Amino acid sequence: MSYENEDQVCKPKSLPPALWETAAQRAVEVNPQNFAPIHRLKKVITDFPVTRERIAVATQKYWHTSGVRLTVSFLDSPPMELRARILSHMNAWSSRVNCTFLETATGGDVRIARTSGDGHWSYLGTDILSVSPHQPTMNLDSFTTSTRESEFVRVVRHETGHTLGCPHEHMRGELVALIDPEKAIEYFRLTQGWSAEETRQQVLTPLEDGSLIGTPHPDPGSIMCYQIPGTITKNGKPIVGGLDIDELDYKFMASIYPKPAAAETEAYEGLLARMEKAEADREALRKALALVIGL
Repeated sequence: MSYENEDQVCKPKSLPPALWETAAQRAVEVNPQNFAPIHRLKKVITDFPVTRERIAVATQKYWHTSGVRLTVSFLDSPPMELRARILSHMNAWSSRVNCTFLETATGGDVRIARTSGDGHWSYLGTDILSVSPHQPTMNLDSFTTSTRESEFVRVVRHETGHTLGCPHEHMRGELVALIDPEKAIEYFRLTQGWSAEETRQQVLTPLEDGSLIGTPHPDPGSIMCYQIPGTITKNGKPIVGGLDIDELDYKFMASIYPKPAAAETEAYEGLLARMEKAEADREALRKALALVIGL
């Protein structure tokens, strides 16, 4: 069985355990709906341990529902063409979701590195607020302007989904149950160089459904879902995974970050137009006064 030429997959980044409680508190401050639903978890997992650490782990990391506006900086000064290309794929979400990513020279909320050999990863949602300001919050391993377009679509949009707070879709219990553990450990050892423990953490440990805000059933076509080959599933059928943001991704994320109603958008655009006109009028008046004074 050969696994050559497999695309590199995402290995989400986690904060050190010492920061879990603080990060969870910050997540709830940003969006109170992130609070771990202990009553639901107790129904799903009757022996769920109500400890600070377990509550911190079960806390979601979505941003506030009034919209996401995050600045983005690059830690290794890539060329302008590459920066613009990455930003355009990050903002692919914004066509249907109330989110915007804007480049800034330094100190961005999202800080992107391209460290070779470090893999593709991102911290989850509000966890980026707990990362040292000089450290990356996302890594796009060795991305250049020569990287094929399909990888920009698959990887950049996926990692941006994590930055928006989305966990991995393939770790929903219904999909994890389809995977053969022994075959998965061997597969990810050969294709990604992962240890057995890394594969258990990244693929074989299901998310606690009682803690999830999400669709009733997993979406195997989601951009947040790995492509799992039939060679490592119990029924021999692949979990197709997503190569781009699909309709359910857009609908779900739009429910978390809804765009303003049409009337609000129209009013906002009208206000901007009036402000621009007022500024133009002030500029015209300044020029007129300058001419009068000059005379």
